[in-house]
Order: sequence, then structure tokens, then C-alpha cells
Amino acid sequence: MQKKIQEKLLKSSLIITTLVMIVLRFLLNEKGRVSPDSIRFMRQAKLFPEIDNVVTPFGYAIFIKILGVFTDEFWGSKILGIAAFLFILFFAKKKQFYYQESVLICSLFSYVSIFSYTMSESLILPFVFVFLYVSKQIINEKFQGIQAVFYLSLMLILLYNIRYSALFFMIGVGFFGLINLKKNYGKYFVFSGIIGFLFVLFYQIFVINYFNNQYYHQFLEIGLKPTSQLIKELFQGLATSFNPFIHIANPNGGIINYGIYGLGFLNILVLIYFLIKKRTSEMEGFMILISIFGIICSFAIQYVYSVNALDYRLLSPFIFSIWLVYAKKLFENFGKITYAIGFLSIATGFIFTWLSKGNYLENRKEITHFLENEQLKESSIKFYIKDETDLESTQVAELISTVNPKVYITNKAKDTLERNTLTANKVLKKIKIKKNRFQ
Repeated sequence: MQKKIQEKLLKSSLIITTLVMIVLRFLLNEKGRVSPDSIRFMRQAKLFPEIDNVVTPFGYAIFIKILGVFTDEFWGSKILGIAAFLFILFFAKKKQFYYQESVLICSLFSYVSIFSYTMSESLILPFVFVFLYVSKQIINEKFQGIQAVFYLSLMLILLYNIRYSALFFMIGVGFFGLINLKKNYGKYFVFSGIIGFLFVLFYQIFVINYFNNQYYHQFLEIGLKPTSQLIKELFQGLATSFNPFIHIANPNGGIINYGIYGLGFLNILVLIYFLIKKRTSEMEGFMILISIFGIICSFAIQYVYSVNALDYRLLSPFIFSIWLVYAKKLFENFGKITYAIGFLSIATGFIFTWLSKGNYLENRKEITHFLENEQLKESSIKFYIKDETDLESTQVAELISTVNPKVYITNKAKDTLERNTLTANKVLKKIKIKKNRFQ
């Protein structure tokens, strides 16, 4: 009884600490944990049901829109991230599905960073979790027939409506079904994968082609990066993603990165050791397979599609299930001492956040006054950025978008002659954004 009470206290403490850290992660940041992609998400949410673009699906923007009714798009995205974190834990406990593992994984600083970020990964994670639960019910034959196909197909379609990369889950599901066709559940996975893929074709014809028939001409390009560079980036992405304490390498390089990559690589070796040593169940085999497919497809798509280098954020939906399996093995071998990983990860994250801290609330106050004085708080704004590598200008645009999401980036110098076009120089005469070398 005493052991159960101790473990309950450990879980509760870790959950509360994680929740506090999620909030601190975006408050102790000069721009509230947003990125250039966040600008598009918040603008898309602000304008919906008007369709602004189809570069990303509408799911994340719609959720922000709903929560933005009570506040604004920026705070709506933060409430959504916290809600995603709490939902995973609630669902895990309610269904007794990887609960202690979920408490641990969600406390890792990389996932804390995702829940605090205005990016669609924060929303897709709870849907991935439910998708894994539905798959388990099918493998255990608790869902069968039309019910199994319906629930699994529905989850795949919902995932795709949050991130296009959910196509990789469909491929993995179909392949898992093919190699298990002799089992009762095999055909359900095959049918669900096919239905998911048919939805992708439907979406392509009736949504993407309708709103932007040049989409693939704009974003598909062969030979963007050499294989040697892609392999290097894959190693770096996996090493930081599986580093339980530090998920971002020093962009300036240096000897510290050897430690960051080395610890992540060592953790991968330990993971492989446990997977080999401990026999995996059918469900665990599915979870590992679906993750590997996601990683392989994420790597392969870079040959024809322009995406950022693979990192903890892009890989997070696919490695989430591997982390759950790994955490289960750790708990089986080390018991409740495993929670120490979560506390250490948060402690490391807090130090990192404090060293690189900004003051989002103060910056938001200043930019609000600036936009009000310029009579641009409710208007559409063009923001001129000459070069994508101009991080200072990008930061200013990101900060503005947290107050007025209707920001459009332009690289046309003639646009600066328009009244509603801002530049970093014009804004920074009135406000100052603290720079740091970690973000």
C-alpha cells in the first residue's frame, strides 16, 4: 500500500511539474514559442472559414479557432497544447493504456517543448495516442469487422487532417496488415490503410487542387539535398530526439554537440538492447513498426519535398510509440526509480530555458502598443524580410503574429512603400527583443 502511495505521489508531482514547465517554456521566451510556420497556422485560424492556403491541413487551425473564441489565436494555441498534454494522461489513465509510461514521456523536455509550441505536433500527439489504443483493441480482437475498420480508418483520416505526414501512418498500417494477413486482424489494417489512402486522393482532388492547383509544382523538387547530408541530418535528428535531457544541439557547433549526440546515440543503443533482450508483444511490435515506417518515410520524402531537417519536432509523432515501449521496458527493469528521468529532464530543461530566457509578456505588451499606434492591430500586415536567414526580422514578424495573426511575409522591396508593410528596422525603433543563441 505504501509503495502505491509513493508511486502515486511521484506521478502527481511529475505531472504538476511538467504542467508548470510547459507554461514557463513559452512565457520565458522572447516570442512565446512560435516559428514562421506558426504565423501561417494562426493566420489560417483567424481567417477560417476563409481558406488562406493548403500548405497544411485545416485541423490544427480549426482547433485554435475554436479556443480563440474565448481569447485570441496565440493563447488558443497554448491552451490547446496544455489540453493535449492533459488529454493524453486522462485517456491513458481512463483506459489503463501506458499510463505511467505516458506520464514519463510527456515530462521529457522535448515533449514539454512541443506542448508549449504553436505547432501542429502538439495536437497530433493525443490523436496518435488514441490511434495506438484503437490498434491495440483490434489486435486483441476487441474491435472486429466493420467496427474495427471504421475506428482505425477514422483515426487515420483525423491524423491526416492535422498533418499531411500522417500518410506515413497509413502506409505503415497497410504494411502491418499485409504481413499479418493470416491473422484475423490483418485484413482490418489492410482495408483501413486503403481507405486512408483513398481519402488522401479525395483530399488531393477536391481540396488541394481546388484551392491551389500549383501546390505540387511549388513544393516538389528532386535532388534538394545530397544523400550524405540527409543521412547526417537523420543521425543528428534521431540522436537529439532520443536524448532524454537535451533535444537541441548548439547551432554554432562545438564540442558540446558531441556530448548531446553521443548521449542520444547511447540511449538508442540501450533501447535496442532492451528490445532484443525482452520479447515484445504483438502490440509492441506494431508500435515499433509504425515508428520505423514513419522515420523511413520522413527521411525518403526529403528527396522530393522541401522540408526542414529532421529534428525532435518533426519526428515526435513517429517516435512517440517507441518511447512508450522503451519506457515500459525501463519500468519493468528499474521500477519507480525510472521517474527520475522525467524529473532530471525537466530540471535540465528549466536551466536551458532560464539561460535563454526572454520576456514574452513584456514584448507582447510593447508590440500591442506599437500596432495600436500604427492602427494595424486589426488590419492585414505585410512584413518585409529580405533574406530567410535574417533571424532578427523573422523574430519580429513572429512576435507581431502573436498579437495580430494576419501577417503575410513578403520579400518584395517595393512592398515597403505601402503603409501596412512593416520592417524589422521600423518596429525595433520602438521595441527591443532580447536575442539568445539557444532558440
